[in-house]
Order: sequence, then C-alpha cells, then structure tokens
Amino acid sequence: MRPAPARRATVVALATTLALTACSGSSTTSAGEPTETVKVGTLRGQPHFYQPFLYERFAAEGVEFEVVTLDTTPALSDALVSGAVDFAVTGVTPTISSVAQDRDLKIVASAADGGSGFIGGEGIDTVQDLVGKKVGYVQGSAQEVALRLVLAENGVDPADVELVVVPVPEMAGAFTSGSIDAFFGVEIGVSIAEKAGGHEISDPYATPIGRVNIGLATTGALIEEDPELVQAVVDTHAETVEYMSANVDEWLPEMVTQFGGDQEILASALENFWLRADLSAEYQGQLEALAQEMAGLGLVDEAPTAADVVDASFAPVP
Repeated sequence: MRPAPARRATVVALATTLALTACSGSSTTSAGEPTETVKVGTLRGQPHFYQPFLYERFAAEGVEFEVVTLDTTPALSDALVSGAVDFAVTGVTPTISSVAQDRDLKIVASAADGGSGFIGGEGIDTVQDLVGKKVGYVQGSAQEVALRLVLAENGVDPADVELVVVPVPEMAGAFTSGSIDAFFGVEIGVSIAEKAGGHEISDPYATPIGRVNIGLATTGALIEEDPELVQAVVDTHAETVEYMSANVDEWLPEMVTQFGGDQEILASALENFWLRADLSAEYQGQLEALAQEMAGLGLVDEAPTAADVVDASFAPVP
C-alpha cells in the first residue's frame, strides 16, 4: 500500500439527492486553511458499498467528503458523467457499458470482489436441473454474463430455461415466494435466500470473469485536471478498505444503526465479499474478459480493453 498522507478528522455530510451545481468545491476551515469538498456516490445500506461513509476517518489534510446515495449503479455512472458526483463506488459492468458508449469514465481502484450467488430451491441441485424452470437474473449485470457462461459450460441451452428479469431488491422475495425456482443474483439477496432454505447450485466465480464486481470510478477529465486530488481520494479509499477488512465488528453495527437491516444477514453477505483496493493484472484481465463477454451477448457494441476502462496509476500495488 502507498504511504498514507497526513490524516485529520472531517465531518461527512450525507446527501440523498443530487446537487445541480458542480461537485468539487473549495472552502476554508475554521483556521482559514483551504478545504476541498469531494462528492462520492454510492448505494445505500449495502455493506460492500459502505466505504465512502468511512472516508472521513482517513481523509487527507484539506479534503472532506460528501456522500451521495443513489438507487442503482447505472445511476451512479450517470451522476459521474453529469458532474453531480466526483467519484463513485459502483459496479464495473455499468462502467464498462459507459466506456463502450464513449463516456469519460475510469476505474481508479477496486472496491469489492464477489457478492454473487447461483441459488436454487428444493429439487434443483445441478445446473441441468434448471431445464424447464424459472430462473431469475439481473439484466445487463455481471451476474447475467456469468449465468449465461455457466449454462453454456454445462450444456444447457438458455432457450430450455425460463429466464426472468428481476430487479435486485425483489430477487430474494421472488425466490422465497416461489415466483422463481432459482436465480443468479447478488448479495444481500443471496444470503436472505440461503437463510430461507436455498442452496448454491454451482460456483458463481468459476468463469473467466472470476469475482470482479465493484470499483472506485471517476472521470478522465478529473484525472487530467487534478491528479493529486485523485491520488488523495484513492489513498483514503485504500486505507478505508484496509480498516473495513480488519474491523467488521466495529463498522457493521454502525451501518445497521444508520440504515437498518438484519445484522446476521449482512454479516453472512460479507463472507461472500472480498474487499480490496488494488488493480492487479489479474483483476484487469477479468475486467477485459467481462467486457468481451458483454460484447458477445450484445450488451455492448464493442468490448473496450482494460486500458480503456482502467487507470491503474493511483491504486496501491498488490
């Protein structure tokens, strides 16, 4: 990990709506020193997206953070492009889609791997058992890509399975109610379904895209305009990830108090995540494999390369 810059405590303002003005701004501290405010987008109440709420503990001197919560990762990409936020902890799949559309986004650090699950109910023990069954998936997601890869690897024609698009918040409910027989989805729905009696059909990570899932993104314009600020934010992110990995018992109860939720379920979900900040060659290879599979499925017209999607010059060395 890179040496950490000087630290000071700052106060994070939680914003639940997007501001219409430019994101980064300068102000002064009570001592008259200049302060840069950085807006960071993320999702609400998800443990693997919680890093920005802890950035205040590791903020560099002269930098403070304002957290903006949105409902979906595609909305986070839109917020970055519009300038409503400066950085976002977001899904790599919508980031790849944005880059494929010539939108000016770059992943500058990883954030969390994993978070996926291929879950079946009673009588569904193998991928072959899905023939004739209703299987839920999240349209345009890394999990959809992995689902189709797993079906192909097991000789199951998607036409022989009833694939059902289900929004992330509704997946566990659709499974427990019997509306779908199985699903390839994300946490915390995976842990909820397993607690209700579901079980894993196959390893969700045994495909060329591996565990790749979530990263820290910004715009190429900000990288060019203020690389020192980008470095300070990535350093803060990396130190936050290190803290979160070692101190789940400290910050998870705080998150539950802040947002609510079942702490047991959230703790179970965290066992299916691997928090990280580096951008290793393996990680970039998985991103490129994901982009190529997305192109093969028609989710993007042309697969961007890892160099198109990633700027690895700021992330800690693995």
